Formats: sequence, C-alpha cells, structure tokens
Amino acid sequence: MVFQIQRGLFSGEFADHYALLGMPLFSDGKDVRKGYLKIARLLHPDSAILTSGDKQFAEQLLSKLINPAWECLVQEKTKIEYDLLLKLKAKEAAGNPNSTEGLCSIAQSLLDKSDVELEYRALVKSLTAKQFEHLSQCEEVTAQISELNLVYLIKTEGNWTSGSAPLKSMGAPSPATPETSTAQPPINPHPARQSLADPYFNRAEIAFKRQNYPQAVLELRDALKLEPNNGRSHSLLGMVYLEQKQGTMARIHFDKALSLDASDAMALEGKQLLQKMTSKSPTATTAKGNTNAKDGGKSPGMFGGLFGKKK
Repeated sequence: MVFQIQRGLFSGEFADHYALLGMPLFSDGKDVRKGYLKIARLLHPDSAILTSGDKQFAEQLLSKLINPAWECLVQEKTKIEYDLLLKLKAKEAAGNPNSTEGLCSIAQSLLDKSDVELEYRALVKSLTAKQFEHLSQCEEVTAQISELNLVYLIKTEGNWTSGSAPLKSMGAPSPATPETSTAQPPINPHPARQSLADPYFNRAEIAFKRQNYPQAVLELRDALKLEPNNGRSHSLLGMVYLEQKQGTMARIHFDKALSLDASDAMALEGKQLLQKMTSKSPTATTAKGNTNAKDGGKSPGMFGGLFGKKK
C-alpha cells in the first residue's frame, strides 16, 4: 500500500475516498470529477512538479488509491452505498469514547466550533490546496483531511452538538441525584440495523430462482464486498456454484458460512447435497444426463425446491 494511514476515517481496510481526492464529504459528481482531473494532471508522468524520484511513487498513488476512489465516487450506485457507510461509521464513532483522541490541532479546533459546516469546508479547502504540492507531505495532509471528515461526520451525523461533554468522556454517565434519578434503559451505541448486503441478497435470490446464475453471482459478490462476513450470502453463493457443478467453490462458501454460524440451514443442506453429488458414480451421472436429454435438456435445477415455496 502506498499510504499506511490509520487516522480519521482510515481504519483497517476502509479508505477515505473523499480525503484521497481532497474534497469535502458528500461532494456531488461534478466536484468529484473536477477534483480527480486536477489530481490526475498533477500526478501524470509529464507533470512539471514531479522529480524523477517522485514519478514511480506518483504512479502507484494514482493507480492504487486515487483511481479506486474516483471509480467509487463517480458512479451513483457505489457513491450512495459508500455515503451510507460513512454515516454508519459516524454513529459508531459518536458512541466510541476514544474516537476523537489524538486528533491533529486543525481537527480539534473543528470539534469546538458551533458553525461546523462553513468552518469544515474552509479547513478542507486550505489543506487541499497543498495536498499534492510536495508528495513527501501528501500522506500527512490526507490524514488531516480525513480527521476533519471524521469530526464533521460525528457532529452532523452522530447526534453530537457543540457544548456537549467531550466525546472522549461520553462513556461515563454522570452521577444522578436522588431527586432526579429515574430508571432508564441502557443506551446501545451500536443499534441494530438492516444489513447493507440485504438488497443484493434479495436480488440474487430472485436471480437464483430464475436460474440466472451469472447475475446471482454478481449480486452476491457485491454483497460480500460490503459485508465479507455475511453468512447467508456465502450460503447462497455456495448453492449457486453447486448448481453450476463448481463443487470446490461451493464448498469454500459453505465452510465460510458455517464458520460464521454453525447452524446455518442453507449451508448445512448445501453441504449434504454436495456430498451426495460427489459420491454419485459415473454410471448414475450418465443416467441423469440421459434423463435430462429425454426432457429436452431442461431442468428445474437441483435446488428448485429450496426456494420454490417462497413467494
């Protein structure tokens, strides 16, 4: 990886695409395009600002970080999904007492502002102006923009306003006096939410019923990009592969689903079907092929009964 940023919205495998492109969160498609073209010109091999030693780094930066950020934000579908993920991260960060520890001075100053919108945009603009002036400082400036993005999200999407107790101390409840004490249910900082993979799974299930296996695979791969540990997406993908006689791929996804939930009914049934299929003799397989040939080569699919009862 070109950068090793673990600040602001960068965490684990999550990349802050807006910070990479040097623009405020939720910028529209026109601004995304404008910002990308500016950076692409600066990082082009023929750019006047690049020294011979910078060109390789600039090429990696453009191909591994800037281009993927552009591809995500320029497409309406992926941009909407990404923006939703950002809002969910904001709510999680607002419930984390350590989320604002160690912020740079610029981001810390934004945390104390009441008029966050105007101040945030002004600060991002000032950092963007120098983000790619010198590639040696590009990583640090990008990290600072991401910290501004984090603070902005917490204050606008995380239900935290100026004047509240500092976030780093929100985890400890203030003692209540006997006169004002009332029984309150515990607050869950991570409320249950609908899975982001659900729409993809639902479309994949419909495609599976219609025996449109390539479409089902595409939908489920998209679901697993959003939620790699979505067990039922792994289960259904295993069924799709099994229907296409790709036993090895089917087994991989059934095993993954069962590692996440040992009682996953679809994965358990799929493993049983896989065992039956692999234990059949060549004679039995040939006989099945002849039967299908007599029917004109048409088959409802070995798993038609699994989903056929659903309406």
